[in-house]
This record gives sequence, structure tokens and C-alpha cells, in this order.
Amino acid sequence: MNTQPPALIECTDVVRIYRGVGVEVQALQGLNLRVEPAELTAIVGASGSGKSTLLGILSALDVASAGSVRVAGHDLMAMNASERARYRRETAGFIWQQTSRNFVEGLSIVDNIDLAASLVGGDRRRRAQRVREVVQLLDIEDIAEKPPVQVTGGQRQRAAIAIGLVNEPDVLFADEPTGELDEASSAQVLEAMRSVNERSGVTVLIVTHDPDVADHVRRTVQIRDGRTSSEVLRSTRVDAGGVERGVAEEFAVLDRAGRLQLPQAELDRLGMRERVRLGFGERHIEVHPETPQQDAGER
Repeated sequence: MNTQPPALIECTDVVRIYRGVGVEVQALQGLNLRVEPAELTAIVGASGSGKSTLLGILSALDVASAGSVRVAGHDLMAMNASERARYRRETAGFIWQQTSRNFVEGLSIVDNIDLAASLVGGDRRRRAQRVREVVQLLDIEDIAEKPPVQVTGGQRQRAAIAIGLVNEPDVLFADEPTGELDEASSAQVLEAMRSVNERSGVTVLIVTHDPDVADHVRRTVQIRDGRTSSEVLRSTRVDAGGVERGVAEEFAVLDRAGRLQLPQAELDRLGMRERVRLGFGERHIEVHPETPQQDAGER
């Protein structure tokens, strides 16, 4: 009997197929993902790996072809159009890579935040209070009255985070939030997202091709060929000398069918192709490259 508590995000055997005239592309191929409440997680992958497709599905901008997708108790596969729109207003905050897409042109930053808050209705005094709270949380008081085009890219993305948070969502999705920023601004935006995660408890999921994002999150999930392939978990530990050190541990992801993807760089380094030789210990399985001598002997 499975006694594991429900995750905030749970994807099981998710498939997404895009069909065109004479062509079929399988962007997700049985992907599995579990994200706990209040986690700060980065989904990292190369172009075409399926990470943007996954984000579109989780934010209810797209629909999976098969599998199960649940976010904050919502079954995204069973939602109709109006339920999906409400989910995007109330449950999921979203930050676009293109900073201009996060704002309505002609409005100041604070008016954009207030506009986002108004989409869910409710008491106007409470709404105004919430706008003030997120402005303070993201430290943008000095630019709140300015149009977005008059502030730096990093400031715009911090304001975009405020827009995504103003309705107190269960999860904040960020699509390449540092894609248009320089290194210094990127670090500031990522630290702002980490601070928001720690101070408000909102679950944050960042989708990116930038491996440097991994330095700012506790968990990194690598996607390759439409499946989760590996994870890196970061923690702090006290060594024998009493010094606190950061520790990063990498794990291969085992899917429900027992398949795993080994890191491509290591496969290339060891020359692993097509077949590998397995060794079985009492508490482990070894994976060895097939040696030329073995291959010649078999033939």
C-alpha cells in the first residue's frame, strides 16, 4: 500500500505528441516528475528536450496527449477551458522569458501588478494590501511607479515575479527567466526567486537551458529526449572538522518500467554504445562498457 503523501506537482507517464501534415513529433515520452510543496526546482535541458512542452502542460497552456498531470490537487487532464483559465489566475503564477510579455504596455509596474490582482476579484482593500506586500517582497518600491520600459532587465523580471505572486498562487512557473539578462542580473533575479521561495513558501519551478541556474536551487532535474534523466540534490552538511559545506549529489532517474538514462558525457567518455555489460552485486548493479575483446569473441 502506497502511503506517500500527495505531491504539489505529480506527472506520471506523460506523453505529448504534436501532429502535422505527414509528420508526428513525440515531445514527451512517458515523463515522470514529482515536486513537493515549497520546493525550489530547476528543470534543465537542451533545446528540443521537452522542457518547454512540460512547462506549457503544467501551466495549463497546453494539454498532454496521455498520462496523468496533477498540480495542487487539480487534475489538469480533466479540466475544461474555463477551469483552465481559473487555474492560471488563481493557482499558477507565470513568468515569461520575454520580459515585455509580462506587462501591459502603457501601465506602470504597480498598475500592472494591481491589474493582475484584479483578475480574481475580491475585496479592494485586501487587493491593495497584497500589491504593497509583493512590491516590498521583491524590493521594487523605488521603481513601482515607472513604466517597465524605463527600468533595467533585471528590475523588470523582479517586477514580473511580483505579478506572478500577487494572487498568492500555489506554484510559480518561470520560463527561462534569465534568458535575456547578463550574468550579474541573472544572479540577482535567481536570488530573488530563492528569497521568495524561502520567505513565502511558494513552490517555484524554473525551466531553463542554462546550467548555471543549478547553483541557485536545491534540486535540478535534467530532461533528455522527453524524459527525466537525472537529478542533482544540494544540501549543506557539517564535516568532521565542524565546517559547514555544500554537497551536491547526482542521481539517475529510474522510471516505472525500470529504465534509466545515464549521463551522455559519461557514455561518450567510456565509449558506451548500443549494449553495456551488467554486473550484479548484493546491493548494487554495475554498468560496464562492452569491450572490443568481448565483442570480437562473440562474433
